[in-house]
Amino acid sequence: MANTATSTLTVTTIALTMAELGPLNPLPVVAAELDQPYTVGECVPEALQASARYGVVPNVYPYLMQDGYSRDAAPREVPAVVLENSKLKVTVLPSLGGRIWEIFDKATGKQLLHTHDAPQLANIALRKAWFAGGIEWNIGTRGHSPTSCDPLHTAIVHTPDGKHVLRMWEYERLREVVFQVDIWLPADSPVVFAAVRIRNPNDHDVPMYWWSNAAIPETDQTRVIAPAHEAYGSDYATDITRVRPTTHGGHDGTWLVNNPHAADFFFDIDPSERRWVVAADDDGDGLAMLSTGLLRGKKLFVWGQGQGGKRWQEWLSPGAGPYAEIQAGLAQTQFEHLVMPAGAQWAWVEAYGNGHLDAGTSHGIDWDAAVAHAGERLEDLLPHDELEAMLPAAISNADVPPSKMLLPGSGWGVVERARRRRLGRKWVDESGTPFVDESITADQEPWLGLLKGQAFDGAPGYVAGADWEELLAAQENPEALFHLATMRHARQDLSGAREGYLKVLEAKGVRRRTRALAHRGLGLALLAAGKDEEGLAELRTGVETDSTFTALLLEAVTLSIRHGDPVMALDLVESAPNYGPAVGRLRFLRALALARGGHGAEAAAILREGVEVPDLREGEDAIAALWQEVCPEEPVPAAYQFGMH
Repeated sequence: MANTATSTLTVTTIALTMAELGPLNPLPVVAAELDQPYTVGECVPEALQASARYGVVPNVYPYLMQDGYSRDAAPREVPAVVLENSKLKVTVLPSLGGRIWEIFDKATGKQLLHTHDAPQLANIALRKAWFAGGIEWNIGTRGHSPTSCDPLHTAIVHTPDGKHVLRMWEYERLREVVFQVDIWLPADSPVVFAAVRIRNPNDHDVPMYWWSNAAIPETDQTRVIAPAHEAYGSDYATDITRVRPTTHGGHDGTWLVNNPHAADFFFDIDPSERRWVVAADDDGDGLAMLSTGLLRGKKLFVWGQGQGGKRWQEWLSPGAGPYAEIQAGLAQTQFEHLVMPAGAQWAWVEAYGNGHLDAGTSHGIDWDAAVAHAGERLEDLLPHDELEAMLPAAISNADVPPSKMLLPGSGWGVVERARRRRLGRKWVDESGTPFVDESITADQEPWLGLLKGQAFDGAPGYVAGADWEELLAAQENPEALFHLATMRHARQDLSGAREGYLKVLEAKGVRRRTRALAHRGLGLALLAAGKDEEGLAELRTGVETDSTFTALLLEAVTLSIRHGDPVMALDLVESAPNYGPAVGRLRFLRALALARGGHGAEAAAILREGVEVPDLREGEDAIAALWQEVCPEEPVPAAYQFGMH
């Protein structure tokens, strides 16, 4: 335990009932598959349109997907760090993305965040696995971060100016940058602070994205206020347009329960204004989100009052009640990436506490009065000049070495350091954010060996970059050929990928799993080129090559239906296992294939018996659509209604 006057920092655990994350999906993420739920309309400024076009990635390679979870929850102890003073108790979960899980306000006895003891993993993040609640840190590209459910490197830092800081950091592989979050709670402070730093060690610009996302309790009286009359908004069904949140769709959307459907509001705050967003319940209590100037974007997200929105919330937080989100980001909206120059370091400070608004004013019909009042209260809570004055010290403290390591993150930072040293390229100063050898696992060991000149004999993890491709090209063995083809595929060099996969399949002594993956890669490349029959044949061959490869079978079934061959899908389903987290998805796919093959009654029987898909995608309404197709005279059961609009 660290102690500063009346502020403590305690390393502990908390009990959560949740499913295990399960194994990583071993299929490399090579297809151009990042979906965008909506587009930016021409009515928004060209600068915003341009930044929305910039930096878009086809996939999250070299990350692997996290979809090995089920909905079978069980109690377990999760590492936690608690920061506490006379006003707040703040709980952080370093092993689950470094999320701030609770901010308990002692004066009111209220949790300022949506939090609960049974978080349910679901397919919401860029790598699928995600859970609702707390404050999360999102980096890389639009969506919930690749590190949402990963342990971060975690340490306690004692700074020269007397702070006891909880530090978490990681190497982000999509943009090849290092980020860190320093959290501290001064004695008697009504707010908890988080200083964020991102460093770009590259000799080129990188597209950058960051949004801090806070889940807040939703009550019948909760209102969200920000200093803006207009916003860029969407209802998940139309283009992003300029809207007025207080009159959007004929209702005041700043009252959470007034929104009939899921909606985003990115507040258009004047650059001369202090940028903040605050929630207020019927007592005027609620989370205030404050930040220094660099974090310019402020957002409100609601699930809406429709059946789909309510179903999603129950799916994510069983029994925990409804919630909404307030967020803060580098850009004005989440569709944009900013240009982070070569060698740049960006830093800002965030602050979170109870806004303690007057309920009468904050809930009045005069929006300007509510905004002015909230601004005054937040200035009392934490003066803007005082927050801005914290930034230089936060930047200086960011390089103070850890006093005690608590938890290792991934070993990819070690690999990246070794790669850059071999090439004579710049890397970050690791004084404050050491990437330790103890973090190395079987995912990284083969790549470190390759950098040292050792023979490459395959790896469960993947890497990206021209220098890696050069190293692999010099190996001339099936495993090297496969990874080389995969890298080309991930960057959408489809002809190069096809050529590479064919070389693997022509080679001698290829491992069964590698051969199956090569057929799979070739099949995906052919499908992307519009050669459906040939592509599906390769996928089938891949499944037949390794009949134990459930992830490959599941993908092949999905794609055979999508590309018009339900007979192939049904053939493959017959060989599917009847256990594990994929069973629910396979049952649904079997019903879908039956319907596409003209066997609607059999499909209806499966749906009536019950289907639960643990990795159902956010906004995926396929089960309801199939029900309407095969049971047209019957209303869609509430359990199948996941539509966002």
